[in-house]
Amino acid sequence: MNKTIRSGLLPALLLLASTAQAELSANAGWVSDYYYRGLMQHSSSASAGIDYTEGGFYAGTWGADVGDGMEVDGYFGWDGEYEDFTFGAGFTGYYYTGDFDDTYQEVNLRFGYGIFSAEYAVGEYENFDGPTQDYGYYALTLEKDGLYGKYAGFNKDFDGDYLEFGYGFSVAELDLSIALIVADDPVTSDTDEALIFGIGKTFQIK
Repeated sequence: MNKTIRSGLLPALLLLASTAQAELSANAGWVSDYYYRGLMQHSSSASAGIDYTEGGFYAGTWGADVGDGMEVDGYFGWDGEYEDFTFGAGFTGYYYTGDFDDTYQEVNLRFGYGIFSAEYAVGEYENFDGPTQDYGYYALTLEKDGLYGKYAGFNKDFDGDYLEFGYGFSVAELDLSIALIVADDPVTSDTDEALIFGIGKTFQIK
């Protein structure tokens, strides 16, 4: 970035941060099958969360039923935009109250332009009593008017990739979604394809 653009952009970002209103919201939802990053978690899963945003900063927590206890996530980070570009960085931790899985913690980066977006996360998996594993997750997405297609997968100590196609829309203040996942065996074990339906609602608190 040249100095002329940077010198004009920094005051604009500072002004945006100083004038932005803090928002607090909650959400609740249900999916016919809970998949995350191509991995089957649990069938017929309910979830809920709460988010705080101010300027580009965000923080929140989210939980979902995974059968043997709950998955509870915590995250924070910063998102920004400049003209048609979007960018962001954050931290996410995935924690479990039962024996369904062990802790994951990662740093994630995001970039977008128009209908295209890319993300990459690098993280560590505690892996119960086994050796700690490192993983990378990548995703390329095209999205327009709620319709999207995604190619994504894992590297380092994890392996596998998947395709996801979906559509999200709102009816009577409810968020509805349908998605098709087609995955390699190393990602989903015995399940190669899944058609998922979801319903959710966001509640503005502040």
